[in-house]
Amino acid sequence: MSTYENYTKTSDCYDQTRSADGVDVIKNALTNNQTPIEEQVLLDAGCGTGLFSSEMVKHVKRIEAVDLNAGMLEQAKSKLLDEQKAGRIAFHHSSIESLPLERESVDAIMINQVLHHLPDGKEKAWQQHDAVMREFARVLKPSGTLVINRTTHEQMDQGFWFYPLIPSALEKVKNKHIDTQSLVALLRSNGFDGIDHQVPLDVVLQGDEYFNPNGPFDPTWRMGDSIWSLVAEEELEVLLTFLKALEQMNQLEQLIHNLDRPRQGIGQLSFTIAKKNIVQR
Repeated sequence: MSTYENYTKTSDCYDQTRSADGVDVIKNALTNNQTPIEEQVLLDAGCGTGLFSSEMVKHVKRIEAVDLNAGMLEQAKSKLLDEQKAGRIAFHHSSIESLPLERESVDAIMINQVLHHLPDGKEKAWQQHDAVMREFARVLKPSGTLVINRTTHEQMDQGFWFYPLIPSALEKVKNKHIDTQSLVALLRSNGFDGIDHQVPLDVVLQGDEYFNPNGPFDPTWRMGDSIWSLVAEEELEVLLTFLKALEQMNQLEQLIHNLDRPRQGIGQLSFTIAKKNIVQR
């Protein structure tokens, strides 16, 4: 469960500005697994409203979908009723640090924009992240594939037009995101190798809504990115007043264009793909 975003509150409208961004990267990674993709059991760790499960269930044998937030899990169940009845997906109300799955029971794992919600950070030596990677290694079959979808510090600094406008929240959320070097070290210490990184430059987290100049004024729009939950009310009021003034001067869209320019070369998402060692340390 997130340590800063109230997903029970946001679950009803989360999908309005979010989609299964980068799902092709996940599909391609699973295609390179030893087991044919259509025969694979896939763990969706932190499945949320089921955006990624809804796409991947078309390609794999079965999905084990896990989330600690009951509201998000209910949203996922509602959109995958037929697949659940057909035995193509099972839902589990559980944390990802203690999965309700047997040892070596899944062929692949995907975890999408979830790790930064762990009660963790650099000051705690990423202990919760370590526990999650250890649990992933337990349930994953040898040579199985792990796909981690996250945002790097560099992408947070330059890949979102509105992040520089909320600097206090940006620094807080960066402290929640593990750096690539630390993530790779945790993966290797828990028996993963063949580590690869991919950045789909064309993927935008909120789709066309990301470019909506009126988005920050809409609470529903803001619920599409958990960083807004870290913005203090006073800071939000100042920002909205600033943006409204630019809008009245017909300068808001130009600001967005200028702030968004770096994203085109750096992206918003980074996928880390790893394989479980055949022989565990």
